[in-house]
Amino acid sequence: MRMENDVRVTVRVDKNLKDRADSLFERLGLNMTTALNVFLRKAVDENAIPFPVSAKPAGFGSGLTADEITRAFSDSVAKETKHNQRLGFPVARYDAATGRAYLENADGTKEYVGNER
Repeated sequence: MRMENDVRVTVRVDKNLKDRADSLFERLGLNMTTALNVFLRKAVDENAIPFPVSAKPAGFGSGLTADEITRAFSDSVAKETKHNQRLGFPVARYDAATGRAYLENADGTKEYVGNER
């Protein structure tokens, strides 16, 4: 069903790219029009291209400072820790005051590991 505000957009793309995209979208239950509309809506919602666009070489860490890599690592660890906590798994921690490692259980109890000090 065509809406009154719909407009036709014509784009030129490499045939191989179009065929591969059609195949992907079909597996996802979409057609090219729907997929492009999803992209455009997401871009407008985010007021940006909805994925990183960069001239930097691919690969983790390329073009990043040591602080940026440390932050990315810390963020990943924090995300994984929260995920494990939601699943009820114990989480490894370090008590800087006592210099000892411990497991923090889902109920908040701590199990210190290693020798007593």
